[in-house]
Amino acid sequence: MKFIDPDHPFYRPLWRRVLLVGSCAAWTGVEFYNGEQTWGTIFLVVTAYVFANLILFFKPSDPAAKPPEETNS
Repeated sequence: MKFIDPDHPFYRPLWRRVLLVGSCAAWTGVEFYNGEQTWGTIFLVVTAYVFANLILFFKPSDPAAKPPEETNS
């Protein structure tokens, strides 16, 4: 199971992905502004993870393609 599944149809529009990354980055700033270095660092890592998965390495899947069938061997 993934923390964020970039193949989910919710993440297909670019504006949603950018909004999610931006809101994580904004909350990181709030935590650092309030002097909470631990929470700021945690949200900085979350922001980097979300940015990497939804912006940097995002490859949209073909919605018409069928997922591969699982084999129980």
